[in-house]
Amino acid sequence: MPKAYVFTRYGGPETEALVEVDQPGPGPGEVLVAVRAAGVNPVDWKQRTGYRRPGETGSRAFPAVFGQEVSGVVRETGAGVDGFAVGDEVFGSTVAGGYAEYALLPVTVTAHKPAELSFTDAATLPVAAATAYDGIRQLDLPAGATVLVTGAGGGVGSAALQIARALGLRAVGVASEGKKDFVESLGAVHVPSGPDLAARVRAVAPDGVDGAYDLVGGEVLAEAAALLTDPTKLITAGAPAPEVEKLGGARVERARNSAVLDALAQLVIRGQLDPHVTRTFPLDRAGEALRTVEEGHARGKIVIEVAG
Repeated sequence: MPKAYVFTRYGGPETEALVEVDQPGPGPGEVLVAVRAAGVNPVDWKQRTGYRRPGETGSRAFPAVFGQEVSGVVRETGAGVDGFAVGDEVFGSTVAGGYAEYALLPVTVTAHKPAELSFTDAATLPVAAATAYDGIRQLDLPAGATVLVTGAGGGVGSAALQIARALGLRAVGVASEGKKDFVESLGAVHVPSGPDLAARVRAVAPDGVDGAYDLVGGEVLAEAAALLTDPTKLITAGAPAPEVEKLGGARVERARNSAVLDALAQLVIRGQLDPHVTRTFPLDRAGEALRTVEEGHARGKIVIEVAG
């Protein structure tokens, strides 16, 4: 029987286990993928504690498989699937977990993996990089405009900086002093996080900024809003809708489609987006991979690699 890394109830790491599971079968509009790599994200351990994404409804069945994004090889296709066949190399968002030898992917959020893109890099794109892409595109700023990204040292933030630069924007990234070199290596201007953020941003952007993509929320969101002449150019993935709407901005609208994945793959191939995979783990060490992210020790992306 295939293996998967799961949590058996809500709680801490004590709820996790590597177990044998039934091989899933694809439903209509789904493909079954033999997983080659799975990206690790903060939302994975948060869901183990009971966190639900905005708009997520229904009860969660246990054991629940960790993971939101994978790459792999199609092993079976469900009813009504066009454009994908057994043997295709793909990557995308999962139906119900990806830290596993097999995973189900809806074809609406699945893309063909170009040969030039590794399975490891491909597995990092559907969650953080896609969220970054959606936010920067939603701002719809012209080339040469200045965009502020808060939380720029994380997975979404670092991708947002690179995507902004690829679109011809001047990027200003807010992150801790310890991530200054990292932010600057991405072609962005670094601004240290902390109190009185607006003053430090104005030191490098005296006229303010043309758009802001917030990944933090709270006071940081409010200070970012104060730097804008057009409040509608404030997008957040770090605060609930009411918090940003009272400032005139909006939550990021997730596209969740294959076209975004195709665009991200091409950015990686062209050298405009580096997923920054800093460490990989085999499936039988998935718990260590998750701890690295949960405890805040990760710099860049962590990926679980599954033997073919």
